[in-house]
Amino acid sequence: MEKPANTIYTLQFGLVCLSSFLFSASFNMLIPELPAYLSAMGGASYKGLIIALFTLTAGFSRPFSGKLTDTIGRVPVMAVGSVVCFICGFLYPVLTTVAGFLFLRLIHGFSTGFKPTATAAYVADLVPENRWGEAMGVHGICFSTGLAIGPAIGSLITNHFSIDILFYCSSAFALMSIVILWNMKETLKEKQKLSLSLFKIKRSDIIEWRVIPAALITLLSYISYGVILTVIGDWGSFLGTANKGLFFMVFTLTSLLIRFVAGKASDTYGRVLIMKISLALLSVSLLWIGLATSVFSLMAASALYGVATGMLSPSANAWTIDLSDPKHRGKAMATMYIALEAGIGFGALLAGWIFIDDIRTIPYTFFLCTGVTLLALVYLQFIWKPVKTG
Repeated sequence: MEKPANTIYTLQFGLVCLSSFLFSASFNMLIPELPAYLSAMGGASYKGLIIALFTLTAGFSRPFSGKLTDTIGRVPVMAVGSVVCFICGFLYPVLTTVAGFLFLRLIHGFSTGFKPTATAAYVADLVPENRWGEAMGVHGICFSTGLAIGPAIGSLITNHFSIDILFYCSSAFALMSIVILWNMKETLKEKQKLSLSLFKIKRSDIIEWRVIPAALITLLSYISYGVILTVIGDWGSFLGTANKGLFFMVFTLTSLLIRFVAGKASDTYGRVLIMKISLALLSVSLLWIGLATSVFSLMAASALYGVATGMLSPSANAWTIDLSDPKHRGKAMATMYIALEAGIGFGALLAGWIFIDDIRTIPYTFFLCTGVTLLALVYLQFIWKPVKTG
């Protein structure tokens, strides 16, 4: 597909953004309610696995999704992710034991292992190279809107109806995402037919080594998100907020607002500069979250966290594409997402290991995350050097 010369705002771009919004809302509307749901089953000690198992299969599936994205096409791989969300929503009310729940979290992770990888490659195919940062920022607005609205809707549904209804609503959002994908045009020019040989993953299929710098920054910066997904509901409740999705709504709102300019700024001033600024802000916000003593303080810290992540995400995504080989764009995005899932998973396990329903330990998890995020800043400032060409 030929890229438009002067605009990113095409029908296809709009459709992929809408599909991503519905997809992210589908799986994220469950997050604030799952820790209490698992505790009610008698699985409080397994809270860290809620996110860790999800990210484990997401990371495991990345090499497959990257290879398939570069061979059979972007659209089919995007569809797989939405289909998994659709099916899992109906299975949660059926598998009501701790073991059954944890098994479903493992399966559910395949959704984010497939769709975001193919979506990022699809967006890069659609838009001009000099507007990749802007496009990633706009797409990130739509994806993050789903992340913000999802938890808020999830808490409202659970409070007014039941958690089973929440699971069915999650499936409904995934179904709408699938319907949109059904009518989207493929952008991969040289496609292969699906065959068993494509599922044979060689060592060279797993990592796109050119994008390791971007992957490392992603890994270190997303450890904090794994911690937040695991303990922020309990931390918010302790400080006095009734809606467990409020933290997510606040930080995603500020993330959305900054993305309008952050992606374009990375196109103009460079990815690395914007990432350095965002990592500094991210460190401050994590320290603030750990020191919060009121709902207002926590929400203010959440707002700063949103600004930092809203600047970092489109810049890191665009930097990954900048560093990659165009023929292996799917593998490059898969590499970055493997790092992302590893960071979230490790953060979730870390939080679960430290927390175990002792609210006094939560600040220490955020202090530790502050240190890890500063390591990413140190790497960009003092260790990473651009590769000279020509």
